[in-house]
Amino acid sequence: QLQLVESGGGLVQPGGSLRLSCAASGSTLSYYAIGWFRQAPGKEREGVSCISRDGGNTEYADSVKGRFTISRDNVKNTVYLQMNSLKPEDTAIYYCAARRSIIATLNVVIYDYWGQGTQVTVSS
Repeated sequence: QLQLVESGGGLVQPGGSLRLSCAASGSTLSYYAIGWFRQAPGKEREGVSCISRDGGNTEYADSVKGRFTISRDNVKNTVYLQMNSLKPEDTAIYYCAARRSIIATLNVVIYDYWGQGTQVTVSS
């Protein structure tokens, strides 16, 4: 059974950066496409970015294009989300999720495995 653990969240000032990590155990991460999602208080969970299982294809929500970068290291069984130029509206709990597929998507409902989330707060 695949298990995912996010880390790297925290409090950062507007314009700052954070790098989130999603570490996998219990299975080989290279079998899975990975997505990053976020949920702010009172809002629905939304897709942020995703990456195909070989890392060859990525997708970003319009709100984070040019600021966030997703990457993966299948040897380390870890996926990363580098977040730059953070804005207060990026404040949310960030989750990584996995689906056993070649193709990645920002569709939240089709992911099978989820981490517990990590809080990101952007505030001065």
